[in-house]
Amino acid sequence: MVHFVGAGSGAADLITVRGARLLGEADVVIYAGSLVNPALLEYTRKDCEIHNSAEMTLEQVLEVVKKAEAAGMTTVRLHTGDSSIYGAVREQFDQLEALGVEYDVCPGVSSFCGAAAALRAEYTLPEVSQTVIITRAAGRTPVPERESVRSLAAHGATMVLFLSTSLAEKLQEDLLAGGYAPDTPAAVVYKATWPEERTLRCTVGTLAKTVSDNGLTKTSLLIVGGCLGDEYQRSKLYDPGFTTEFRAGETQNG
Repeated sequence: MVHFVGAGSGAADLITVRGARLLGEADVVIYAGSLVNPALLEYTRKDCEIHNSAEMTLEQVLEVVKKAEAAGMTTVRLHTGDSSIYGAVREQFDQLEALGVEYDVCPGVSSFCGAAAALRAEYTLPEVSQTVIITRAAGRTPVPERESVRSLAAHGATMVLFLSTSLAEKLQEDLLAGGYAPDTPAAVVYKATWPEERTLRCTVGTLAKTVSDNGLTKTSLLIVGGCLGDEYQRSKLYDPGFTTEFRAGETQNG
């Protein structure tokens, strides 16, 4: 059996209870060493066999899994954040199904949630944005043209950009060309929820300079949108005059 486990956004105690339990029960752990906090390996048993997938190909990962399966062992494939976002897991699922190996998935706290926590931000503010676009700038891995940053920027929604820090200059150009105003609030969150976390607030017009001035090249999320600003409308859910299934709205006399 292979358990795909989301490691969480960085801090070792932000893994789920289930994820920590699965790590503690595993005979073999294959973890994304370039991104996963190594402190998470402290949840494993002393006799657990540990492999760093940063140094491995997909084929090598599968060889470890096949060997573990032949020995009747349980494997945890530990991915950063939640494995459904830029986790390269679909190709692993398909290979395991072809091999007849059973697997399941334990979700994790994505770094985009960790970044919001670090910024004390709400991505979906009434009358500001009710949509969060999770995307990346095109680099060595291409992006479909219909999903280019320039195209998506036209929506003016909250945008969270993964894997784009080293492309900040071109990214800023595309954000501006796509429709964000230069003074649109933005932020850079380095290693959200890790001990070395840093948050840098800026604007779309100063995004590239902020990244450059702070020497950042990776392991950062870039957040863009009015949700980081000061203007928004109060939620109707908790408005005294708003009727819900659970309470009647107060009548305003004036």
